[in-house]
Amino acid sequence: MEQFNNTNESDKPHKRRVRYKGTHPRRFEEKYKELNPDKYQDTIQKVISKGSTPAGMHISIMVKEILDFLQIKPGQKGLDATLGYGGHTRKMLEQLNGEGHMYALDVDPIEIVKTKKRLENAGYGEEILTIIQENFANIDEVAKKYGPFDFMMADLGVSSMQIDNPERGFSYKIEGPLDLRLNPEKGVSAAERLREITRDEFEGMLIENSDEPYAKQIAKEVFETFRKGQKIETTTDLKNAIERALKFLPDNKEKKDIIKKTCQRSFQALRIDVNSEFEVLEAFLEKLPDVLADGGRVAILTFHSGEDRMVKKTFSRMYKAGIFSEISKDVIRPSAEECNQNGRARSTKMRWAIK
Repeated sequence: MEQFNNTNESDKPHKRRVRYKGTHPRRFEEKYKELNPDKYQDTIQKVISKGSTPAGMHISIMVKEILDFLQIKPGQKGLDATLGYGGHTRKMLEQLNGEGHMYALDVDPIEIVKTKKRLENAGYGEEILTIIQENFANIDEVAKKYGPFDFMMADLGVSSMQIDNPERGFSYKIEGPLDLRLNPEKGVSAAERLREITRDEFEGMLIENSDEPYAKQIAKEVFETFRKGQKIETTTDLKNAIERALKFLPDNKEKKDIIKKTCQRSFQALRIDVNSEFEVLEAFLEKLPDVLADGGRVAILTFHSGEDRMVKKTFSRMYKAGIFSEISKDVIRPSAEECNQNGRARSTKMRWAIK
């Protein structure tokens, strides 16, 4: 019987892994070379050299500017409030030179496991790096156990590996469930959120979270879709609704670009709402002074005007109150060279403060 089973097993056709289709694969799961950066370094470098981000990877933004400001010294204690792919964390660990300790937070249960393994393979184990699955709104709880911190940073952007993975539903460019949650194990998806709010609430969300000029038309079309008994369950469903809402625009070269930017803003507005991003950021900013050591430094990267306004106002208020000894007077932007190499850096703004 044992021999019979083995024969049966060997008769099963071998299932080949998904390969590139042609020279430029479009589907995320087909890009097996980009999804294995350690094995296919040549492919990774070719993709990056063209100004693109390899699938499943994230290129850290403004690394030099952050390190120049933080002035990390061996023996210090630091916190990366938004671990993501781990690029910023790794560069900060290099500055510690084996002395001191780094702590890093992330709410994403999927990516945090991959990043921890990636950093362990790079030689950064628990003796110098502690990774915690936690929302950075709760830095006070983290600091009670591990703080205060000599240096901190937060990158408020969604990581490229989250955007590129269709299963996460972050991008209108690829078909996937309309989810948008940073932690898919908690809360409700964007599709569920749309079903539980009113048309006026959705219109207000688009205006407040992304300054969407076509908020009224989009909200009207989305809820007209619901009224007809149709569903908006996927990223494509929402994209199509947005396109229908803008059908009144004249057919010219500008229309395609307007639709693209409107989709970006609409998805951003929903993502901010689903993840309570403004509330989380407000809690983080208010707790900052209590988790920083005297003379401690913090740098924050923002990616849209709403975030930047919150950081700017909070830093200014705390500076006037004498809580921060110094803050950045002007916003710092990535260099033209970095923006050319990484298109996702173009909207980045950096602000800093010293306790």
